[in-house]
Amino acid sequence: MLVAGIAGATGYTGIELVQLLHRHPQVKIGWITSASSAGKRLCDVHAVPWEYTLIALDDAYARASEVDVVFLCLPHGQSIEAARRFAEADIHVIDLSADFRLGRAEAYQRWYGLEHTAPELLPHFVYGLCEVNREQLRGARLIAVPGCYPTTVNLGLYPLATAGWLGERVIIDSKSGISGAGRTAKLPYMFVESNENMTPYNIGYRHRHIAEMELVLNAASPNGACHFTFSPHLLPVNRGILSTMYVRAPQGVTEEQVRARYMEQYAGEPFIHLLPAGQQATLRHTVHTNRCAISITTENPSDPACRDFIIVATEDNLIKGASGQAVQCMNISFGLDESAGLL
Repeated sequence: MLVAGIAGATGYTGIELVQLLHRHPQVKIGWITSASSAGKRLCDVHAVPWEYTLIALDDAYARASEVDVVFLCLPHGQSIEAARRFAEADIHVIDLSADFRLGRAEAYQRWYGLEHTAPELLPHFVYGLCEVNREQLRGARLIAVPGCYPTTVNLGLYPLATAGWLGERVIIDSKSGISGAGRTAKLPYMFVESNENMTPYNIGYRHRHIAEMELVLNAASPNGACHFTFSPHLLPVNRGILSTMYVRAPQGVTEEQVRARYMEQYAGEPFIHLLPAGQQATLRHTVHTNRCAISITTENPSDPACRDFIIVATEDNLIKGASGQAVQCMNISFGLDESAGLL
């Protein structure tokens, strides 16, 4: 039985992780932390039945030896020191922030505006996109869980990238539920501001998650760098991400070939749901699950030579886009059933 610690258990990803680990047959929770609610019980902060006493992060450092793995559900910039401390204590670290995703301190500075204070750890972290980096995750002790938007985009486009079928430019239109912004009391996320509204933000080549799309897809493509135009929107739902991607394939590539490429790439994947021709991926395909649903549509079905494709990928941003993928990473790392606690 593995023992897990959770640093930052009262945010949306943290409480989701508590619930996932509670149903995991081979894991128990050792301790959980909260910066704002230390000393309180979890059931006093969230509508859950569990009476765990929330502790401060400094107390978790002192109790590091009590756990086998720690999940860091901390804000960007705050996971660096925590990852260092737990790694020095020889604890497996699974970080759900962006602090170790990009692999280079310069990239982290460019996209997050922060100096990375543990650059020596960056080469040791495995980027936890399970369907792409499964072999690197086996036995990994330091794992960086991908961001929510990049998980839909990277899984949605990876088969095209590896086939060399991504063009020079990809247009991505993504919509996220409000929980993607975290448990913060900011004006755009208040009910009256977000309900019956939809708001674009950081559109173009601005959103920090573009860095992860480039990291995965450009590395996979034999054709080199692709330019991503990314337009994220705040959708007035609690959870879920839907990404619509517009791609032009090379001359002669047919819809049948594209569909066959996806089937080959994702054969046997427990959490990839490829929809048949004529169906479209929706939030209902994936919300409250660890699945990523993908649909493939040719722009002009009456033209057999059409090489413009619309790929739609959806996920639950709190599960496959965060805590569920973290559990999936843990399962692979420790040699457990990859689906344990997630089905």
